[in-house]
Amino acid sequence: MGGLLRFQRSISLLWRRRIRAREPSALVSSTSFSTHYNNEEEYDFQSNSTAAGSSSRVQIFDRELKRKQRDRAAWLMRPNDSLVDAVTENLLDRLEDCKKAFPTALCLGGSLEPVRRLLRGRGSIEKLIMMDTSYEMVKLCKDAQQDSPNGNMETSFVVGDEEFLPMKESSLDLVISCMGLHWTNDLPGAMIQCKLALKPDGLFLAAILGGDTLKELRIACTVAQMEREGGISPRVSPLAQVRDAGNLLTRAGFTLPGVDVDEYTVKYKNALELIEHLRAMGETNALMQRSNILRRETALATAAVYDSMFAAEDGTIPATFQVIYMTGWKEHASQQKAKMRGSATASFNDIQKQFGNDSCS
Repeated sequence: MGGLLRFQRSISLLWRRRIRAREPSALVSSTSFSTHYNNEEEYDFQSNSTAAGSSSRVQIFDRELKRKQRDRAAWLMRPNDSLVDAVTENLLDRLEDCKKAFPTALCLGGSLEPVRRLLRGRGSIEKLIMMDTSYEMVKLCKDAQQDSPNGNMETSFVVGDEEFLPMKESSLDLVISCMGLHWTNDLPGAMIQCKLALKPDGLFLAAILGGDTLKELRIACTVAQMEREGGISPRVSPLAQVRDAGNLLTRAGFTLPGVDVDEYTVKYKNALELIEHLRAMGETNALMQRSNILRRETALATAAVYDSMFAAEDGTIPATFQVIYMTGWKEHASQQKAKMRGSATASFNDIQKQFGNDSCS
């Protein structure tokens, strides 16, 4: 196990060196509003950042580190990841429940390539804009688009930040974010910007990781740190709770909000395989207050605790991923609206009496 950990650290160091070597010429800062990758034309984008504040006052996540982690994930990404594909399919299925078409759509960072690959004509999208803070992730999507074009849909690629959305107001019919918004420092502000970028009766679809994600790893890390170090430091990022999702949609000004949750359990051979999968997904820790040093004995203890507390009979260990799906619309006159208070023509007492009499007969 110690040899595996040393090998893992060597590989991580190699990736970091490759990232630093490429940054001066290839990588774009995550604060850049628009870097375009379209050979035929460039689209005029405009930042909506002033709507939600020029910057987030509370810095929970290191956005620059998260950008580098997503650069690394573009190189490590597994083809046809079953977990990511399942979440993406579930999110895109909601487009089949909508009778209207969405000619212009924006796909925000997260599972960009699975969204492009699994869209398959849903939503009747004519122009798709794919945006991520990571240059390497955007490049990966563009290369995949060239290898397997997505029908007659026009696709453009932008390097940009969800916290400073580089889109004109009322310019989009649909905004999709699959497993990306939970890394923003100001989630309500990012959602407000998405709403401003939507046209009236535009749709916002998002999937974020919920608070019960990796609960087994949280427990194992806590027990191991208490035993080896006499205290704990955050090793797994804080995530939104299901009860907060509806409030987020309402706070952002969306109408007809809808929230539901799914839990996925993925089995791994050991804790090291879980960590490698998280790296390939770009879901490793990016907290500002994180500890940069993980002691070898603590890592070994975490793996041992994980195995002893949660291992199945077949020797595998489970990891829980809680996914919160959010749906919201930008207000429009054609949408259903609640009637005025006191406008009802029947009382609950009358309904209860009617159903009570029917049940007796």
